Amino acid sequence: MGDRSVLGAVGVPDFDERLYRLLLRRPGLRTAESAAALGVGPARVRPALARLAEAGLLRRTAPGRYEAVPPEVAIEWLVDRRRLEAEARLAAVRTVVSDFAQLYHSGRMGSGPAGVVEVLAGEEAVKRVITELQRTVSVELLGFDRPPYVGRPDDSQDTNESELAGTRQLLARGVDIRVVYCAESLDRPGRLETLIRLAEEGERSRFVGRLPFKLRIADRRIGLFPLVDGVYDNIALLHPSRLLDALVELFDVYWERGRPLAGLPRAAQERPAEADLLVLRLLNAGLKDEAIGRHLGVSARTATRKIAAVVESLGVTSRFQAGAEAAARGWL
Repeated sequence: MGDRSVLGAVGVPDFDERLYRLLLRRPGLRTAESAAALGVGPARVRPALARLAEAGLLRRTAPGRYEAVPPEVAIEWLVDRRRLEAEARLAAVRTVVSDFAQLYHSGRMGSGPAGVVEVLAGEEAVKRVITELQRTVSVELLGFDRPPYVGRPDDSQDTNESELAGTRQLLARGVDIRVVYCAESLDRPGRLETLIRLAEEGERSRFVGRLPFKLRIADRRIGLFPLVDGVYDNIALLHPSRLLDALVELFDVYWERGRPLAGLPRAAQERPAEADLLVLRLLNAGLKDEAIGRHLGVSARTATRKIAAVVESLGVTSRFQAGAEAAARGWL
């Protein structure tokens, strides 16, 4: 193998390796003798001996005298220790990857890159940006709400509670939230009740028959909307631009076109039973009998009978008139 240095890979300096090789060839040398053999002074050899002993390659037998530990034991131990240290350092690096990614996306949201549109794909990327957008919005959050939604359809209760909690946090920070909902927004069981609670707690909401796509706009500087149907594929992240300005204007058009989703009643003594009020809200939202029945947990035929009874109780002849009358009385 010659005198070529190889132990640097396990943290042994070149001079220390030369000394170690010498003691392997000539065991029993004193410090002064080792120094003379290497052509250096004893002052350079003493710390090298201490380092080799600390590394486990030598053991001290007497003052100024060291002997080599069998290399097949000592070097294997050094290799294993260095490997474990390297794995620990790499594991530590992996733990901060998400932190660096957070800084990266936060910086891009704060300063804006040269490009206007970034296309996101994949669940982790989309969820990360949504979380960052929720965290950094400070003044205003605008949105179109329609399926598909992040999360599994069998998690309706947990999803509704999560939506309430997230919106409450934003409202507590003073964020003005305006959301336009559509008929499809109410497909999830319990969603209408959730939206009414949100409105009562400070979210401003309107309702239209249909929406072209999902949309979120934070502080009129960051927009997020899907380029194709799907939860995680081809999501566009928009930075300040005319395109983002156009989406803000589109939001304003739908907002003006929409009807308030919920309001405070002006005549509490005339307020109908909660079951009838729920039917009126669903009618006002523009849902058809089948969708209303699904929301109430009954068949479309039963829903039709309930609707007819509510319409008749208001003294009107059509569901449109029923919705208008309920709104006029301050129930919706």
